[in-house]
Amino acid sequence: MTALPDDLARALDAALDRVPASRLAPVVERLIGDYRGGAGNVRGTGVATAPILRTDDDAAAYAAYRMPATYTALHEGLSRAAEVAGDCLAPRTHLDVAGGTGAAVWAAARIWPTLVAATVLEGSEPVIALGRRLATGADGATVRSARWEPTLLGAATVLPAADLITVSYVLGELPEPVRDPLVDEAARRADTVAVFEPGTPAGYRRVLRARARLLDAGMSVAAPCPHDGACPITGEDWCHFAARVDRTSRHRSLKGGTLSHEDEKFAYVVATRATPAHAGNRVLRHPLQRKGLVTLRLCSGEGAITDRPVPKSRREDYRAARDTGWGDPWPQLDA
Repeated sequence: MTALPDDLARALDAALDRVPASRLAPVVERLIGDYRGGAGNVRGTGVATAPILRTDDDAAAYAAYRMPATYTALHEGLSRAAEVAGDCLAPRTHLDVAGGTGAAVWAAARIWPTLVAATVLEGSEPVIALGRRLATGADGATVRSARWEPTLLGAATVLPAADLITVSYVLGELPEPVRDPLVDEAARRADTVAVFEPGTPAGYRRVLRARARLLDAGMSVAAPCPHDGACPITGEDWCHFAARVDRTSRHRSLKGGTLSHEDEKFAYVVATRATPAHAGNRVLRHPLQRKGLVTLRLCSGEGAITDRPVPKSRREDYRAARDTGWGDPWPQLDA
């Protein structure tokens, strides 16, 4: 489980304490409906037909119920890329496209101490104001000095150059004619591009399309794929991962939940020119554990899906397999 860093948790509490929970709760309910299939339907078959985050309360409600999950998913995926790339991937500048209240900036700055400058492009003025307010509470100078620039994305949008560009939970909210040009523009302007979408079949398809365009632009996949070939997943299955989010009491109350955690499912790709390295294999599902045997479903470095049994007789491998989780890398070992 990835907990929010203390400074982000404090900043969120300080900002959200200004708004009574009784006022936030109905806004959260409306936003969930808008994103999952209400009037805007940005998570369903269409895209938003009008701005969803229009007021200060909208921005606060969105930060309360989405920022912890977005931060956790981004931290998980970007960390996987950092594991593979090592010192080859050491961005100094970061551009977050349609970055909302800046979850990607907080996550990237925690992973890469090399970052010295960050910019967030965002179209909602209330969200920009809240993102700036949250950033003032950051311990790190990179987040505190981050710039928010009012930007509405279109097919002709020109992005500023950066070492790292993140496009997270954005493509599904854009009209189709805007998506490909945006990914292509990110690939032109950055050495490393990270695309995140909800862990749904539709989100996976958007990530898969973005992956293909990033590869066509000369990049190599750092995570999650252990290869640059065609995705071996076919049929009704789709590639996605899950990050466990630590819920605060406010988070539980606003979402009407009782558990102390929730699982944020996401699909993603991080592609880079910085390194051609890949993970040996990637674990695609929760490992199946039986007495004396762990079975890992892997996407292999050869671009195939394989079920790898790890028996207790292989003691070191077995211990490692028992500690391995969904989304982890797994070394390239003889079966």
